[in-house]
This record gives sequence, structure tokens and C-alpha cells, in this order.
Amino acid sequence: MSYGLAPFVIFALSLALVLLGAWVLLRQQWLLQWLKGTAGLLLVAMAIYMTIFGLNLYGYHEYTREVPVATISFRQSGEQSYIATVTRTDGSAEDFRLKGDQWQLDARIIKWKAPFSLLGLKPGYQLDRISGRYYALEDERSSERTVYNLHRKPVGLDIWLLAKEGWSFLIDARYGSAAYLPMADGALFEVNAGPTGLVARPMNGSAQQAAAGWD
Repeated sequence: MSYGLAPFVIFALSLALVLLGAWVLLRQQWLLQWLKGTAGLLLVAMAIYMTIFGLNLYGYHEYTREVPVATISFRQSGEQSYIATVTRTDGSAEDFRLKGDQWQLDARIIKWKAPFSLLGLKPGYQLDRISGRYYALEDERSSERTVYNLHRKPVGLDIWLLAKEGWSFLIDARYGSAAYLPMADGALFEVNAGPTGLVARPMNGSAQQAAAGWD
């Protein structure tokens, strides 16, 4: 048999196997039962996923326009070292020791995909992390880095991370980050969530003076 005929022989054998396989499957009752069982398992898996998805939504807050998400105050505890107090909108507060000259707050943002967005479901946010940064590149490379998680621990699955990687038909996910701003003793900032992400604004004289010094 010539080399040129080999593909045709392979195609013929493949067709014969397909026909044989179809005959075996169609004459057996187990195929229908397998399809029913598979469909049932898929429905149960979908129900479990939707339940976990709903539970994780409790960690997010709806917003339709620019709304406050937190205030952050600073007190200096050493050279390039500050205690940052993050106060959420529910009144709860946490202290974090940040190293460096500047700070940044990040949030997890979710937006509903169609057709859910057409039902009037609004975007949501959840604070994700706060971090410190050094102004000098040499310090940034060699000195201690400080990053703290702020987000609620996911229940079962991290729906935001899955959506960010493209594995969700319900939501789109992205980061919202406030621009890096200077840390200063006594400074107070307010952070708002808006359509383009997070916006931080100085709220007292110390914060305004520090921000003006970095312009």
C-alpha cells in the first residue's frame, strides 16, 4: 500500500468505528440512564455553585455612584513606619503597621453580566488590601514590604478570583485601587468608590499638607 493511500484507509477505519460505536450506544438502555444521571448531577452542581455564590455576595456592598468606603488615619511609630487605622462604613476599625512613605487601598469590584445587569442589579465592592510603598526605588527593592488583606474570607469558592480569570457567567471582576498617597503623622484620608475605581481625598490639614508636598 502506497503512502498516499494510508490516510484514506485511516479515514475508512475511523468511519467504521464511529458507525459501530453509534450502533452499540443506541441499542443499549444504559445510555439514556447515563444521560439522565449526568443531567441530574449537573443540576445539583449548579445549585451548589449558586448557593456558594449567594453566600459570598454578602461580603460585597452595592453602589451606584461615588460612595464612601473607609477613612484611614495615620500616626507615626518610627522612621518610615506608621500605624494606619482603617475605619469602615459600619464603624468597625482595624490597625495596621505600614512601612514606607506612601499607602494604597485596593478593592474588589464586581459588575453583573447581561441579562442580570438588565434586571437592575448594581455593581458591588469589597475592600481587598492595604499596602505601604517606599518613595525611593532602592528602599522599595531592599526594605521591608507590608501588605494586609482586608477582604472577607470566601465561602467555598473565591467567586471574584474565578470571575477575574474568566470563569463566571454571572459577573465581571476587576481591581479598584486608590492612587498612592503619602503617609504622615496625624493625616486623615477618606476613600470613595466610584465608576472608575477608588478615589482617596485628604480630610484634614496634615493630610492636605502631606499630599501637597508630593505634587
